[in-house]
Amino acid sequence: MSENILICVAWPYANAEIHVGNLTGSHLPGDIAARYHRLKGNKVLMITGTDSHGTPVTMSADKLGKPVEEVYKSYHEGFIDLFKQIGISYDLYTTTHSENHFKVSQSIFLALQQNGFLFKKTEPQWFSPGLNRFQSLPARPLH
Repeated sequence: MSENILICVAWPYANAEIHVGNLTGSHLPGDIAARYHRLKGNKVLMITGTDSHGTPVTMSADKLGKPVEEVYKSYHEGFIDLFKQIGISYDLYTTTHSENHFKVSQSIFLALQQNGFLFKKTEPQWFSPGLNRFQSLPARPLH
């Protein structure tokens, strides 16, 4: 009897050319797993996309002097072309700017909220106003 298999691959930022780490760390292993399960006769749904939100995409757009939408679309298409060249195929390859992504992420968020898994909470956190983002805090024992 066949199984339903869902393979979700990490979503790289669409802010630069894809690199070997993206391929060997997530896309290739996902493709191998999908091929294995398809050979076994399982029904496979392999999905991923590009993350077109966030600081990395905005910084890349600023550096290139182009609108964010133009930058992420260009890299998104480049990723798809590369995957086709090396033979990786997805059942769904999308972007965080798609209507489907918005609807699905909102439905998950609302379900988590309605079932009490999301809540507001205030907790003290360590903070060092003199620490720049490239330094790390010294290790402190947990006790």
